[in-house]
Amino acid sequence: MSDPVSSTPGGPFLSVRDLRVHFSTEDGIVKAVDGLSFDLGHGRTLGIVGESGSGKSVTNMALLGLHDSRNTTIDGEALLDGQDLLTATQRELERLRGNKMSMIFQDALASLSPYHTVGRQIGETYRKHTGASRKEARDRAVEMLAKVGIPQPELRVDDYPHQFSGGMRQRAMIAMALVCDPALLIADEPTTALDVTVQAQIMDLLKDLQQETGTSIIFITHDLGVITDIADDVLVMYGGRCVERGTKQEVLRAPQHPYTWGLLGSMPSLDHPVDVPLSPIPGAPPSLLNPPTGCRFHPRCAFIEQVGNGLCADAQPPLEVVDGRGAACHLTPAQRVEFFADFAGIQTN
Repeated sequence: MSDPVSSTPGGPFLSVRDLRVHFSTEDGIVKAVDGLSFDLGHGRTLGIVGESGSGKSVTNMALLGLHDSRNTTIDGEALLDGQDLLTATQRELERLRGNKMSMIFQDALASLSPYHTVGRQIGETYRKHTGASRKEARDRAVEMLAKVGIPQPELRVDDYPHQFSGGMRQRAMIAMALVCDPALLIADEPTTALDVTVQAQIMDLLKDLQQETGTSIIFITHDLGVITDIADDVLVMYGGRCVERGTKQEVLRAPQHPYTWGLLGSMPSLDHPVDVPLSPIPGAPPSLLNPPTGCRFHPRCAFIEQVGNGLCADAQPPLEVVDGRGAACHLTPAQRVEFFADFAGIQTN
């Protein structure tokens, strides 16, 4: 059965099925991603949210073919416009990376070379995939810096990364990622190290560029506030698995999984009274070297008694998806509605 996050004419642009990414270590096998499926429609933004270690970045590094094959086992299927990324050769992936699909990394200063000008780094990506001359590549770099809002781009193109502010470096990374007009853009927490004002500017920039180019975006974050601003669809990951998915409105307004409730409860909001304390999720994320049996969230879940019979610890709940909406939880649909109503009441009282 097809289970898209979002339906688009002609089918999804990116279709991932039963993705598994396991790492071999001296201590054993780390099941970083363990059976993940999702779709991404043309021109839409999928927000992937979860705590550190949930498998968000590992998933997208696998799509780009950036894991070390010597200690990594990757299974499943990932079709980008019909081409399986997981069976592609390194040469095929090199042709795709920076061209048809690109990634914006979290730490722009670490991702940019300190030895080359920003313009040269943007231009080299363009030259590699188009065969442009040095002058054409420089002109394209100036054009892209202007497009992402860098003032005086014809001058700043010859500056080095350390001469840019944090927000400007992130803009330069976006310019580099978009220089070849990719159809898929993966943004790995691109606003984490930036102040709130710059974060908002970067988010507006991504939305404007997407509207202009029609690029499909995967936006990775641990911040549901960011998801509210940019995503069309949301996939919530925990312990290497998807626990909930749907449209932004469905997941954020009527979440069906206790982990999503916990994420919302730990997020400050201007709508809540100032004297209402945040409700952090107790405990810590599971070890993916030796994950819990059954539902991986059950050691931290406040609702296992409502399910009863030890089911949460014994059986992995299936992710039942209908029209792109689903949650992997043993609570009945009626219980989910009841308990979320209680949770929402606590948050507003």
